[in-house]
Amino acid sequence: MPPLLAALLLFAAVSPAAEARRPDIVVFLTDDLGQPDTAPYGGGGIRTPRVAPTLPHPSNFVADAVPQVPAALAEEMDPYLNLGGASFKGWDSQGRAAIVSTRIGSASHLHRMTEALGKRAALTRGTEPVKFGWFQPGGTKLAYLADKGGDENYQLFLTDAADAKAKPTLITDGRSRNTDPRWSADGQRIAWASNRRNGKDSDILIVDVKAPSKVRALVTGSSPGWSATAWAPDGHWLLVRQSVSIERTRLHKADLATGKVTEVTPTGASHPFSHVRLSMDGNGAYALSTLGGDFLRPVRLDFAARTVKLLEGAPEWDCEELEVSADGRRLAVIVNVDGRSELRCWELPSGKPLRAPAIRPGVISNLAFRPGSHEVGFTLNSEDSPSDAWSADLDSEALTRWTDRTSKPKVDVKAPEATTIRVRSFDGEQIPCLVYLPDAAKFPGRRPAIMIFHGGPEGQSRPGFRGGLLYYLDRLGIALIYPNVRGSSGYGRRYLNLDNGVRRGDAVKDVGPVLDWAAGHPRIDPARIAAFGGSYGGFMCLASMAEHGERFRCGVDVVGVTNIVTLLEQTSDYRRAARRAEYGDERKPDVRAALEAVAPARNAARIRAPLLVIHGRNDPRVPLAEAVRIRDAVRTTGGEVWYLVAEDEGHGFSKKSNVDHQARVTALFLKERLLDP
Repeated sequence: MPPLLAALLLFAAVSPAAEARRPDIVVFLTDDLGQPDTAPYGGGGIRTPRVAPTLPHPSNFVADAVPQVPAALAEEMDPYLNLGGASFKGWDSQGRAAIVSTRIGSASHLHRMTEALGKRAALTRGTEPVKFGWFQPGGTKLAYLADKGGDENYQLFLTDAADAKAKPTLITDGRSRNTDPRWSADGQRIAWASNRRNGKDSDILIVDVKAPSKVRALVTGSSPGWSATAWAPDGHWLLVRQSVSIERTRLHKADLATGKVTEVTPTGASHPFSHVRLSMDGNGAYALSTLGGDFLRPVRLDFAARTVKLLEGAPEWDCEELEVSADGRRLAVIVNVDGRSELRCWELPSGKPLRAPAIRPGVISNLAFRPGSHEVGFTLNSEDSPSDAWSADLDSEALTRWTDRTSKPKVDVKAPEATTIRVRSFDGEQIPCLVYLPDAAKFPGRRPAIMIFHGGPEGQSRPGFRGGLLYYLDRLGIALIYPNVRGSSGYGRRYLNLDNGVRRGDAVKDVGPVLDWAAGHPRIDPARIAAFGGSYGGFMCLASMAEHGERFRCGVDVVGVTNIVTLLEQTSDYRRAARRAEYGDERKPDVRAALEAVAPARNAARIRAPLLVIHGRNDPRVPLAEAVRIRDAVRTTGGEVWYLVAEDEGHGFSKKSNVDHQARVTALFLKERLLDP
């Protein structure tokens, strides 16, 4: 008998209820050697069917109507899920050593590196990831934050990095949310913000590291927006920041002896002030603000005169991070130039622009000056490389690469570069989009596409390494389209505010012209476009499927918002006021009506394409109820929904094993529901 030309895959058609009980069956008509099986079955001439191996869903997942992932698919994806990466997190205070974040097992932890591209020594361990850490000035203690199961109730720990056997000391109460710890200049005290008093408002707390059990409340906040910003050089007062809204910040001095709070915000200023850093003498500060224009740019504040001034040479683009060297003589700023980062520098206190080191194109983040130097560390993510830790000496312009892809790829992946396009929307507004196309020689003709919406809504899709998404470009030939619809950051305050309140639906309307552009592109198949998004991007995914339903083949919603009204009513108390400032106050009838009109959960009958819903049970931002709501609403109207929940994750997955399972289920869904022509 001639060889079997191909394996036959039969996916059993079952009801959603049946799918919840067992996976689809994959049947191969072959024998153990891959040859045709000629042995009689039941006395006849029918070949014996063999079931292809699949991976059971991990016990920490709820998988409703989600088939098990074929082992062959997991093996195919594995090289793309292990492409490495590291992040710069700061400096050791004892000599030139970088602190980086890389993975230990399934969780990311902090490591010390005493030489570039050298060995990494773990500073933290455990099953939960540690994302933030700060070294004691002049000492060996490390303060760090960690949450549990993604609940974002960060706890403050203190450990001695010089003692490998030291056990971390829990400073906080184990329940509340604690953020933004700041060491005093002498390294003896830590200040931070906590909502321990009532679960909503932020208080500023202080602890002496010699007596970690004695925590003192310095400022009793009247809203969730209070944070510790910087200690005075002499340690007698603390600069605290009150975020009134995304558009307004107030700055105060809090006296350590008396607890008296004195506002030092520039007179009449109604601007935001972010990344506030004290000047060397403590009489003023540097910050990013929208003073005199549409963009966040570096400014100098004078506390005594209550004035603010724009620095010379401030760019006409949004700036994202600002840092001042320990000697107060250098200012470094990250500038977002149409999605790509540039490093800009100034001499202080003169405020004169300086030549900055040339850094390869990419996205820069996590700026921090090394103590006693003008060397600034940062994370760099490039199109051809995952995130790595780097540093630049602002005096010599020398660059140092501290990490180089912590895991080497098992496949040779040619990473494509993004093309930036602008699409004219319904009202003439220009919508910036990033587009990645698969190799035309390998995948000729029109190809399916995934339209990926960023979160936020004040987020931005930017060029950079695609990581696991390279599987779609390199292996499946799927194009990636990233629309930065109105409301995205990086393009100025005017564009950022175009979707506020009653105008939320305008962002959804922006998607139509992007779909029109895709339909006219010779490399994109308009009949095979998937919607994909996380958090607010999940809202955009679902709302777009309802508004432009017939134009999407399927959709993937990750920790997505299904009704902004119910989100505002049910999100964590400490988030509600800030979210109302962005989304609009749902207690106002006109705003509520506008938000309900675009709510995917209310328009579920118009979502006719298959849907994958992914969520974390401990999500404090978008409650799990949002996922349940859209699942039930779509199914009630006859729609198909795969539903996947991780029991030990929150707003997005962080544990490696969970991230991998999410990626595999997503790939299975898209292969089955998008690729079929």
